[in-house]
Amino acid sequence: MNGPAVFCNLLADTDGRITRFVCAGLGSDDKWLDQEHYTLGFAIDGRLVGGLIYHDIRRGRDLYWTIYTTDKRWCNRRILKAVFGLAFDFFGVERISLLVNTENQDCLRLVTKLGFKQEGLLRRYRDDGADCFLMGLLKNERKF
Repeated sequence: MNGPAVFCNLLADTDGRITRFVCAGLGSDDKWLDQEHYTLGFAIDGRLVGGLIYHDIRRGRDLYWTIYTTDKRWCNRRILKAVFGLAFDFFGVERISLLVNTENQDCLRLVTKLGFKQEGLLRRYRDDGADCFLMGLLKNERKF
């Protein structure tokens, strides 16, 4: 039997708290972010469970996503329509890019289901020497 439906709320990061939460969850600070970045938070039952940072934004061209979450339940159709809509419709980009550590199979599975394609391998890219896949999604490939 399934439990009660979970409702995830989107939160705007007005004070940097969500950005810091995402960065801390990924084991870094926010110094790597450029001036123009935007962060949305995911909250379930009033508790912050993750966030998505839009960064390296070149309006009309492309941007990068950085996602961190502690709860898979954030990911539903309504939220996906909003986060893709912000990228493609508000920022007007033609592509979204993201980096995924090669050993992060859960994330690779998710972004592949969302339509992202592996475009490259960045060997020893992370500070700890981990390899990363460069993943990309073009506007005309979007599912949401």
